[in-house]
Amino acid sequence: MLPTLVRMARSRTYSEAIRLLNTCQSNAATIEAIRKSGGRLNEWGIKEMLDYLRRIGYQPDDLNKLNVVHITGTKGKGSTSAFTERIIRSQLSGGKIGLYTSPHLCAVRERIRVNGEPLSEDDFAKYFFEVWERLEADQKTITEHTPVFPIYFRFLTLLAFHAFLSMGVDATVLEVGIGGTYDSTNIVPRPVVTGVSALGLDHTAVLGNTIEEIATNKGGIYKAGVPALSVPQEQAAGLAVLRACADRVGAPFEVVPPLPAGVLLGLRGEHQRVNAALAVGLAKRFLQVSGRSVEDTDLPKAFEAPLAATRWPGRCQTAQDETDPHITWLLDGAHTVESLRSCGEWAWGGAPRPSALIFNTSGGRQSEVLLAALLDAGATAAGTDRAALGARFKDVIFCTNVTYTDGHFKGDLTAAAIDPNDLAALATQRALADAWGKLVPGFGGQVHVVPSIEHAVNIVRAGEGERAVLVAGSLHLVGGVMEVAGLQNALSME
Repeated sequence: MLPTLVRMARSRTYSEAIRLLNTCQSNAATIEAIRKSGGRLNEWGIKEMLDYLRRIGYQPDDLNKLNVVHITGTKGKGSTSAFTERIIRSQLSGGKIGLYTSPHLCAVRERIRVNGEPLSEDDFAKYFFEVWERLEADQKTITEHTPVFPIYFRFLTLLAFHAFLSMGVDATVLEVGIGGTYDSTNIVPRPVVTGVSALGLDHTAVLGNTIEEIATNKGGIYKAGVPALSVPQEQAAGLAVLRACADRVGAPFEVVPPLPAGVLLGLRGEHQRVNAALAVGLAKRFLQVSGRSVEDTDLPKAFEAPLAATRWPGRCQTAQDETDPHITWLLDGAHTVESLRSCGEWAWGGAPRPSALIFNTSGGRQSEVLLAALLDAGATAAGTDRAALGARFKDVIFCTNVTYTDGHFKGDLTAAAIDPNDLAALATQRALADAWGKLVPGFGGQVHVVPSIEHAVNIVRAGEGERAVLVAGSLHLVGGVMEVAGLQNALSME
């Protein structure tokens, strides 16, 4: 028997919405189990999501009104979403373009954007309580094991659907959370177009998953009669599986061509050319299916300006400190071997080059492998070796993702998924420090292991002279640094 939930008078404020939303977070053990299952842990997942949709007053076909561009992949799906949104927005003058992505950096409402801007606190709270109270009013769940309120990401997906439908968006760029087939976003019956970015094993290699299994999961977003796009893929086996997934459901399959040489992109890094190429293909198919005029070339001329104007906060981003003109922040949420290689190429491929590092990664990840990927790529870009590159740092700081020195998170940054035992012992941070010692023997600077992001920022600000600080290893870390260091202006996609 489900417990009776008593409706009580409550303030319908943004802060109260965030407090309630955080009660939907899963703990560390549950998150890890879902990750290891590739999103397949709950065989009732899609059925439950459809039932939640019904309980808030919608049918699946209602979601077709959102005119969805559905995007998944192992690497680059967020950047692809940003490029796609910017192109489509440029072509639908006066329209409303919804963008749903994850995770957020400083505020949950960043995940739900219209024309590049996050929902306002008032709008977020309004739509949040409309969804929450509809679920509260209809507590009959599909199984006795189904919670009355969905877990965090599912709730936000429902909230995004409700907000976009209420606001009457003309198009929606919808980024998958985990996997594809079993993801909570995969309940739109007929998107306008679907796409798969680069596939890889970085997130799932510990599971023993093959590229074929990963591709099968990602290809689960392909729908009958809906254009099914993919980037070329490094492994032929993955591309073959995606093609088979499309054939199985009757979706016209297409591998997007590369961008012409010399095209300017607003996002740094050579890997962004692949993401931008997929975005171009998705935007072209979207406009064609929607009956809008578009130049039938590999890169329509009208797409060049929006590609150059695309911004995606926290990815290869430089921001000047607003309180200390001597500090430049180099922000990149890279957290896989491949993305950290790209981060190293970017951070040491230009100026200023880092003199301090703030780094963290999720528990259980391979500390030495990740740090080595960053340093080796940086060394290559700088024309030196790993030891010499590492020796250039004055401060190397390994911190948790806890926001403040008093041990609390900012409400929007609360993370129930952190293992409390790991956190208390600073186990991940100590492992990172040990790994640094092996990678940069005889390091002459200072290595700090600290319990919060605010501690890390304080160490940087206590320094002297010009400082370029690289923040990497976790998007949650980057968001926390932006919050504590007062870099919220860097959150804009404009």
